[in-house]
Amino acid sequence: MNICVCIKQVPASSNVKINPVTGTLVRDGNNTKMNPYDLYAIETALKVKEMSDAQVKAITMGPPAATAILEEALWMGCDDGYLLTDRKFAGADVVATAFTLSQGVKFMGKYDLVVCGKQTIDGDTAQGGAELAHFLNIPYVCYVDKIIEVKEKSIVVRTNLDKTYETLEINFPCLITVEKNNESPRLPSYKRSVEFKDHPMHIVTYEKFFDQNESNYGLKGSPT
Repeated sequence: MNICVCIKQVPASSNVKINPVTGTLVRDGNNTKMNPYDLYAIETALKVKEMSDAQVKAITMGPPAATAILEEALWMGCDDGYLLTDRKFAGADVVATAFTLSQGVKFMGKYDLVVCGKQTIDGDTAQGGAELAHFLNIPYVCYVDKIIEVKEKSIVVRTNLDKTYETLEINFPCLITVEKNNESPRLPSYKRSVEFKDHPMHIVTYEKFFDQNESNYGLKGSPT
């Protein structure tokens, strides 16, 4: 089984700068951290790995400095990391970001399950996961707070609908977005940090994508 977990590097404080020309966040790699919801996405992916002997690959879009969160993901237990980075991706809103991630996921090869955090704390749209599923043309379930069972061709999850819960079974390949839950994300392992010290990350640029229409990426592909 192959699992792809989407993560993002976000500002570590509310003191962020806005580019006055583009209206986008200035991302220089300083004072950043992994999006908190993505820590739960990684933990969920690793739980599924333990239940099904899966391979977990982390993917992120951002500047070269975003490699730091891929390293953190490997230290937590992921098996590999992919960085989507190119000037053509700069200034992307949630639509262009989701499309770019969809191209990255396809580049990675066969996948059964895509796991995303519920939302990012810098954008707060909670639309990224659903839009990624749309561009991948796969079914999805949002606000998952518990993995109940992993079957050969499907996964059974519990989704938190605020005032009620629903148990759903969804066929592979599929996508889920993950809520914060009672199972705290595991800490990065010092042993794994030593083991993966020289592990090369996969650097994926625009030229490696199947879709070569520049109007789908970055500011050009952003309707908002």
